[in-house]
Amino acid sequence: MVETTPRAFASKRAIDGTEEFYSLSGDELRFFKTMTGITDEVLLKEHIIAVQRDAYKSHAYPCIATFSFLKLKLSKLPAYDQLIALGKARNSIYLDLGCCFGTDVRKAVLDGYPMQNIITTDIIPDFWNLGHKLFKTTPKTFPIPFLAGDAFKPDFLEAVEPLYTAPSTPRLNLSELTSLNSLHGHVSVISVCAIFHLFSAEEAQFQLAQNIAGLLSSEPGSMILGYHIGREEAGVRVGQGTAGTDFRLFCHSPESWTELWDGKLFWKGTVRVEARLMDHTTDQTYQMLEWSVTRL
Repeated sequence: MVETTPRAFASKRAIDGTEEFYSLSGDELRFFKTMTGITDEVLLKEHIIAVQRDAYKSHAYPCIATFSFLKLKLSKLPAYDQLIALGKARNSIYLDLGCCFGTDVRKAVLDGYPMQNIITTDIIPDFWNLGHKLFKTTPKTFPIPFLAGDAFKPDFLEAVEPLYTAPSTPRLNLSELTSLNSLHGHVSVISVCAIFHLFSAEEAQFQLAQNIAGLLSSEPGSMILGYHIGREEAGVRVGQGTAGTDFRLFCHSPESWTELWDGKLFWKGTVRVEARLMDHTTDQTYQMLEWSVTRL
């Protein structure tokens, strides 16, 4: 995927990577103590900041500068319990698209989603390596497959019409995949967190949604969920970000997001879309569109 606007939503103060944005809620603190094995809070903070600084040297993203990668945001979405239930109830593939350091999938594993049914992807391979460093794991101790690739490139993820019956292709071993195209119609859960707002044009957001839709299983209950910046009314948000840089970003509303999935991407009435706007604050305040799309 091609970066377009990720730096627009952090001020110069955040981009400098200041530690003032470091914070862990009670749930997050317990999670990171459990997953890293570091129980001393001072040592844990030192470890996390060391990884953050290492990451920021090569990848100066606001999500790294503001420690957003520490937040257990996926698990706070209304549809998260449904995600975990799917993993426990059937042999469901879970794809985390734009996984960054893998915080969300590690929380899902901790909550009971079978590790052998998860696959992750990001355009930056180093993010997954940094995740191992952050959580003090290795590919052997945390063997979830990772694929580096661009979700806009057909050789990695081609746009196909969503399936309404079981796929004719067999389910493959996730560790043997070289692209996402082998997963068309096979994925029961797809998370797409803080990704759509990286693409400022409405057309690019539609293309990404179209590419993702073809992966989803036709089995009832299969779902896509995530969050990104939204607005009360669909349209272009104009603002000023890093060091005075102007940006223009198309933002969906709950209504336009629902119409996109229920009628444009999937046949009308074959999915249930739930979407809501929630205030979100780092060094700026804006609204996050939290959503899920479920096959009926």
